[in-house]
Amino acid sequence: MDKLIYHITTRQEWEQAQKEGSYSAPSLAAEGFIHCSTREQATGVGERYYRGRSDLVLLNIKSALLKVELRYEDSHQNGVLFPHIYGPLTLDAVAAVTPFPARPDGLFEWPAEALTE
Repeated sequence: MDKLIYHITTRQEWEQAQKEGSYSAPSLAAEGFIHCSTREQATGVGERYYRGRSDLVLLNIKSALLKVELRYEDSHQNGVLFPHIYGPLTLDAVAAVTPFPARPDGLFEWPAEALTE
């Protein structure tokens, strides 16, 4: 199934990934996976971890194109499953990159340009 998942990163980290040929979030080295979210989870993740940031992009990832394992896991032991990518993200799995700046109040809204399923 070609389900879309999403990852928030900085514009600078994404530009670096394009030079290197793949994307590896800092969490890949620290925790063993890249944190992702579903469409419904993305704005909440932005507000929890990136409140007020304007330098962000949202990677729109086609899960069927991943070359490494994808697991949905309950990271916070609250029954909510988040997608985790267990390895570097190849650039061809990224279907679109959309700007994801916080609004003036510091909160996030779903970008109109983002892909949906």
